[in-house]
Amino acid sequence: MAADEPKRLVIVATHGIDDPERATVPLVMANAALAMEAKVVLVLQSTGVSIATRGMVEHIFAANFDPAQKLLDSFLEFGGKLLVCIPCLESRKIPNDMLVKGAEPVKAGRVVQEMLDADSVVSY
Repeated sequence: MAADEPKRLVIVATHGIDDPERATVPLVMANAALAMEAKVVLVLQSTGVSIATRGMVEHIFAANFDPAQKLLDSFLEFGGKLLVCIPCLESRKIPNDMLVKGAEPVKAGRVVQEMLDADSVVSY
């Protein structure tokens, strides 16, 4: 990577509507990294897929944080990449047409490639 290229960060979120605070913190961190001009990929796995699911994300609120919906909208608006685990969606019977605009369903190989290309990977 050239010195002038932005840092690449992958954030893996494994909580969603089941734990609002653990769902919200990765969104806050992702937005902060974008504000610092990093390239950010947010990967949603396990119950974290609810963050990208219409009808669920609207109900994720954690004390002292902006609503998850607002944070997700900002993340996507400012160029964040949102990847959602296909097997995790399938096990919860969430069809792709229920995902928010900008969410990309993916399998493990794509996630691993993003991690290999990243400067840093963090999981919540």
